[in-house]
Amino acid sequence: MSVADKPRLSHDHVLQLLAGMIRIRRFEDKCAELYTQEKIRGFLHLYDGEEAIAVGVIPVLGPEDRIVATYREHGHALARGVSMNAIMAEMFGKAEGCSGGRGGSMHLFDAGHNFYGGNAIVGGGLPLAAGLALADRMQGSGKVTACFFGEGAVAEGEFHESMNLSQLWSLPVLFVCENNGYAMGTALARSESQQDVAAKAAAYGMEAHTIDGMDVVAVESAARRAMASIRETGKPVLLDCRTYRFRAHSMFDAQLYREKDEVESWRKRGPIVRFQTWLLDNHLIHRDDIDRIERGITDEIAAAVAFAEAGTWEPVDDLTRHVTGDPVPPPEPAPPSGETVEITYREAVKQAIRDAMIHDDRVFLMGEDVGAYGGCYAVTKGMLAEFGPDRIRDTPLSESGFTGAGIGAAAAGMRPIVELMTVNFSLLALDQILNTAATMRHMSGGQFGVPLVIRLATGAGKQLAAQHSHSLEGWYAHIPGLRVLAPATVEDARGMLWTALQDPDPVLIFENVMLYNMTGALDVKAGPVDLDRAAIRREGTDVTLITYGGSLWKTLEAAEELERDGISAEVVDLRSLRPLDDETIMGSLARTRRAVIVDEGWRSGSLSAEVSARITEQVFWHLDAPVGRVCSEEVPIPYPKHLEDAAIPQVPRIIAAAKAALGRD
Repeated sequence: MSVADKPRLSHDHVLQLLAGMIRIRRFEDKCAELYTQEKIRGFLHLYDGEEAIAVGVIPVLGPEDRIVATYREHGHALARGVSMNAIMAEMFGKAEGCSGGRGGSMHLFDAGHNFYGGNAIVGGGLPLAAGLALADRMQGSGKVTACFFGEGAVAEGEFHESMNLSQLWSLPVLFVCENNGYAMGTALARSESQQDVAAKAAAYGMEAHTIDGMDVVAVESAARRAMASIRETGKPVLLDCRTYRFRAHSMFDAQLYREKDEVESWRKRGPIVRFQTWLLDNHLIHRDDIDRIERGITDEIAAAVAFAEAGTWEPVDDLTRHVTGDPVPPPEPAPPSGETVEITYREAVKQAIRDAMIHDDRVFLMGEDVGAYGGCYAVTKGMLAEFGPDRIRDTPLSESGFTGAGIGAAAAGMRPIVELMTVNFSLLALDQILNTAATMRHMSGGQFGVPLVIRLATGAGKQLAAQHSHSLEGWYAHIPGLRVLAPATVEDARGMLWTALQDPDPVLIFENVMLYNMTGALDVKAGPVDLDRAAIRREGTDVTLITYGGSLWKTLEAAEELERDGISAEVVDLRSLRPLDDETIMGSLARTRRAVIVDEGWRSGSLSAEVSARITEQVFWHLDAPVGRVCSEEVPIPYPKHLEDAAIPQVPRIIAAAKAALGRD
């Protein structure tokens, strides 16, 4: 370590360290008091006893470096320089809060300080930090991301996935484990076969050190060494800071899992009393210095409480603000060239990815086997050779880790395309998709968006049995903050991706496995498509058949057969499952007055149920028959072909449902 990397214990510096810790402690004492008065609600997790870590680490970072914190992040935010007024207002849920009142105690965000928020999901911030660092690595920015987490997170898969990814890809992350000995109420010794957190990181080849987290000077010294190493090598470092929380896990916690004597023993060597006593004993400060610090902090806290009390509540009319970003104007359709090429759905998707990567350096693709293997469905074959391993990234089999990394990279300004090999694998990343990608904009009060595209292969028909034949689009269409697309034509397969990459929010694109080999005519100048509108694929007057994705072609075939029986069926391709285009659906029903919905998802709780409910709510009195539905049977998808076919919508069932709507059973 160079001289520049060592702490300088000047009079001013030791006062800064002491004041930083006291400021956090007094702020949280006040928060605990306000909680008992029910002015702060929800969960409240206090940092009492751990102040040396935030104060020792965060001032070592540069202003351009990024911070990902935990749900116990008040100390981190204060140490970073986030306004105490704004933090207190956020605790009250006021519009003047640092997250606009939408995050509360566990979700403090501040874009101006590169503070990427607390995270209420244990270990949930680790992949996000890896992704932020991945963006910085790819952009050559020289920035470092500091990620704080508790020792309970080391039992989570996301910890191990993030350690592996960060070391594998040489990502500039400073991982700081605030090891207070208890994951909520379970002592580390009761939950971990290997209790040495540094050893866990070292197992991945990562530089890792164990630090006395109650000694602010030791923490600062370790942080300086770690930051110097990261800036020199670009590789991650982990600090296992052994500390202790003096208060309960949260204000709800009765602390029945530890003895009072244990807490008192730790309090005697707490970071503030320990440092303050050492400074006084060595005559480095005077009692007057401490009194002056405490008076200033008392006044600052009083002002912060007054600011929060005087703050305003966001109007209820603004409830839906910040769920998604400002809408992107739909693209101007390219005029038809008059020249078409016959192309497979697979090749159309590939062309879309390739075109995006050529036109935007921020775009990159990552996922399992997308590079050397060429993709599970051969969509990305040959792209590794064309774009190189930095932009076509083969990932470990760690869906939560690399999806979370994609989220972080998007939040840092990149435009990642994450490929999840099959839709059932997405369930391993559901935490990151639901709790981070879909919520970050809202929880941060609009400060951070996640312009991420996730591609998923979906559907049944290839005899892959129950675990590889899901149609879960309707599940994801349930989640605010996401856009969910289902391209069924080569034109949409080619054009939706580019439009999705312009979206300021996460977009999930479900590609039905039965379509990859399908061919269609594509205009040679085909470009982006409008994602907001459903498409009428066939006009009719007697009944509207509403569908999407792989079922479109079965539905069109059914419509042709119905035509031979004298029934004119209109076919609506939803294309976008969230948001739904109610206008096109209801416009079609104004003509036909009858509806049948074809959905490969299971009937119970399906997307078809949502569409049916909307039809009933909006045009019930204009209908001439109940809404019909053709869905998958309520069984896990079987392996034998005849049973698989029987389980999912087929042409005869669609025809039967259409005739039933017309009273021609």
